Amino acid sequence: MKFCTNCGAKLSEETKFCTNCGAKILDVNNENNTGEEKEQTKVSELPNDLTLTELKKLNNAITLKNNQTGIVKKAIYSAIFFGLVILVAIMGFDALPIHPSIVMISIFFLLMSLVIAFMFRSREKKLQSLISGENLIAAWTLTDNEKHNYVNFLYSNEKSKNIGLLIVISVLAIVIFGIFILVIDEGKLFMFLALIGLLVFVSFFAFGMPYYYRNRNLKNDGKILIGKNFAYINGFFHNWDFPLSGIKKVKVIKEPFYGLYIKYYYTDRTFTNTEELNIPASEWIDLSLLVAALNKK
Repeated sequence: MKFCTNCGAKLSEETKFCTNCGAKILDVNNENNTGEEKEQTKVSELPNDLTLTELKKLNNAITLKNNQTGIVKKAIYSAIFFGLVILVAIMGFDALPIHPSIVMISIFFLLMSLVIAFMFRSREKKLQSLISGENLIAAWTLTDNEKHNYVNFLYSNEKSKNIGLLIVISVLAIVIFGIFILVIDEGKLFMFLALIGLLVFVSFFAFGMPYYYRNRNLKNDGKILIGKNFAYINGFFHNWDFPLSGIKKVKVIKEPFYGLYIKYYYTDRTFTNTEELNIPASEWIDLSLLVAALNKK
């Protein structure tokens, strides 16, 4: 029997990575090592360069389904379906007449499906490199209480943002529709009903979507996988390995919960955008080593 040098959990002799916190196990004298006497793991000893045996053992500890694979398969199936529609239209079967407008729509959806399959195939490979341990730095699983606090934090933020957008859209809609209602003599009732319908539609999404994502997040696996350029957080995958992209800031946070704060940026057609990740963790996990590893160039 030996103990994890990071969290103090009891482990079997052949274990290379802690099944509790994901830290690499050092070869130390087990008789003098107890759960209370935790030795700090150096950043250079974090699992960046792993042997094939270590990768297999780590992969056995991380039982996680790659959720990007399902998206890739659905996109491929969709592309095959619309490709068959186009093929049937080109061959001109009398038994299956297809209108030209259907062909044009099928071409559009075929191209869209191929683009989605290509994009998410790349994401699938990146997430798999975390699951296999190839690009993994740290991993842990949230407790039910930690996941509940994290989901409520996301819910509160999302709800606040949606209410702000709802107020802005409502004011603009009332002003624009109000002008038409006052100026146009005919169709005032129709414009008023259209305004009410728009406000109801926007309100439904503003208040309904946070509840939807809250329930979805509560059902997710609670797994946290952190890599140099990727992160998997309770069912959602993030990556910042694009050109002109990277990490801006990494730090340990105490509020609204103990965990890791990552601010990363990426550049696309809308120029440079930033995303902030608040990742919860158990208080006994030493995140300073992880911060140092992520800040290391």
